[in-house]
Amino acid sequence: MDRRNFIGSLATGSAGIALSTNLLLNYRSIEDTAKGTYFDTLTKSLLVDWCDGMIRRQINEPDNPKLHGALACPACDHIHGRCSDALYPFLHLANVTGDAKYTTAAIDVYNWAEHNVKNDDGSWRNDIRPKAWRGTTIFGAIALAEALHYHGKVLDEKTRAAWTARLDEAAGGYLYRDFKKIDFTNLNYGMTGVYGFHLFGTLLKKQKYLDRSQQFAKRVKEFFTEPNTLLWGEGKPNNNRSGRGLLPVDLGYNVEESLNGVVLYALEVNDTEMLDMVTKSLSGHLEFMLPDGAWDNSWGTRSQKWSYWGSRTSDGCQPGFSLMADRNPAFGTAAIKNAELLKRCTADGLIHGGPHYVSHGVNPCIHHTFAHAKVMALVQDKMHAMPKFDGSAPLPRATAKGVKHFPELDVWLVAKGPWRSTVSAYDSIYKTKRADHLQQPTGGSMAVLYHDKVGTLLAGSMARYIMVEPLNMQPQPDEDFPLTPRIETRNDDAWFTNLYDLKADVKFTDDGNKVSFDIATTIQDEDRNPVESGPSSYKLQYAFEDGKVTVAANCTEEKADPDAMLVIPILSPTGEKVTQVSKTRIEIVKPEGTVVVESNAPLTIKETAKGRVFNMVPGAEAVPIMMAIPGETGVEAFCTIAVS
Repeated sequence: MDRRNFIGSLATGSAGIALSTNLLLNYRSIEDTAKGTYFDTLTKSLLVDWCDGMIRRQINEPDNPKLHGALACPACDHIHGRCSDALYPFLHLANVTGDAKYTTAAIDVYNWAEHNVKNDDGSWRNDIRPKAWRGTTIFGAIALAEALHYHGKVLDEKTRAAWTARLDEAAGGYLYRDFKKIDFTNLNYGMTGVYGFHLFGTLLKKQKYLDRSQQFAKRVKEFFTEPNTLLWGEGKPNNNRSGRGLLPVDLGYNVEESLNGVVLYALEVNDTEMLDMVTKSLSGHLEFMLPDGAWDNSWGTRSQKWSYWGSRTSDGCQPGFSLMADRNPAFGTAAIKNAELLKRCTADGLIHGGPHYVSHGVNPCIHHTFAHAKVMALVQDKMHAMPKFDGSAPLPRATAKGVKHFPELDVWLVAKGPWRSTVSAYDSIYKTKRADHLQQPTGGSMAVLYHDKVGTLLAGSMARYIMVEPLNMQPQPDEDFPLTPRIETRNDDAWFTNLYDLKADVKFTDDGNKVSFDIATTIQDEDRNPVESGPSSYKLQYAFEDGKVTVAANCTEEKADPDAMLVIPILSPTGEKVTQVSKTRIEIVKPEGTVVVESNAPLTIKETAKGRVFNMVPGAEAVPIMMAIPGETGVEAFCTIAVS
């Protein structure tokens, strides 16, 4: 797909999403499948496209067991150890299409993993390094179990027996030994294990796995916040309390892995109490889905892996939300909208890690595709039991009005006319032994700004892009320029910004005509140090009206900093016309309308090689608009954003 067509597909939404006639003829429906539903057709289309895309990248070197069968990644100089997860979607298509190429692909990628990332304790490593993380074995084991459960008949008896024994080795070795508590590490592992051990026990007919699943299940209810029933536990440690007393919550991992595990388990055992709780939790998380199907994980503790549609290495939200759509039709809409977004971010058979990869010339990491192909295979295998839904039920954020505060996050969702926005003062920071200074949008920042007509205009990134998981993340293709709107100043080599302020004070008012935010913040460096030789205290203001959004900033100390800047990076893929009409007016022409940025002081656009900055979080390009904050105390710089 060329760049122009790819950008055009992002603008057209769900238009044109359909299977080709040949594909419909070749794809034999599973018995009792609800034929002809839009979600069925959409997920089937994605599954075939992605599996064929992966097969085109599968290495065919039979004489080289270190490579043969692995999936080559267009973006990374290494093979992803989890690529054998693709055996499940491959085997699914082998069964339902009768095409032997999928059987071969499944067997080859399985054999590659056995030769290259298998450990003596039954685990698989996340990558080929001898001491690499083994916790992802739970995901590989589930993929293997689902492949055997739904499509094992495709394999000859000897191969099926070997794969079954291998599953028992993984489940009874490393997983049973190390997955002893649901919260032994980040919660997504234990919550997925609730379903995983039940699946292993059922398939292998071993009570000890069922018992471990029940042991985990008894503790599920401990990990929901009040009052919005969000899952917490994505932190180091997973029960760490922030300075504001807040627990670590990450939207991406919750909706794409943890909640799937809880839903699948609860439905299998008909745990009505758990189903009631997870219904509330799905509803709480759904508040953050943007009208275009994007997951607004700008604020999440693991937002360093935010890829607009979800998280870089998790599976996808479709199973949990689609299977629970009989309890809330908007859940079905979420499953559809997000799948449509994944389709719009797909090119040449692979998911790209954000909406502007193609326009900026960034190659996709194949990890996104083999992870998400699994859940498309699963919803296809569950389609016969799927509740009916058509996507007509509105998403919460599409119909929201006013401001909703999430006290367990100190995040505010704003809905005023055509505008949707996220304001964040969330101070739960994810840390590892190797990575410090990880920082999602906070400090009272406007982490997201969305307009019904033209889509997302602001989308926050990390303050500094840090590859906390170097083998699961892509390097920045050019300069690291944050996409979060901010106040900043530079002093020699030091950078000071409100994005590092964990104590910003946020207040808002809503008089029915205008929603106003007043934020008292300080600019700091990444070690939380204020400016030594200049002012650090500032005031940020946001005003939301039907026709415009205003962002204002001023210094509140006696002596202002003449070098302080207000930075407003407006999302815009390469190809959209940008015109500086005057010193104080910039226009960006989008397919659905023109974005107009006006100010009370000169606006400048930072010069870049491609006319845009690009950030891997959330995989978007932006026009880097900047303006000086007046060097007089109390005098504000402001700009308005409007759409015509």
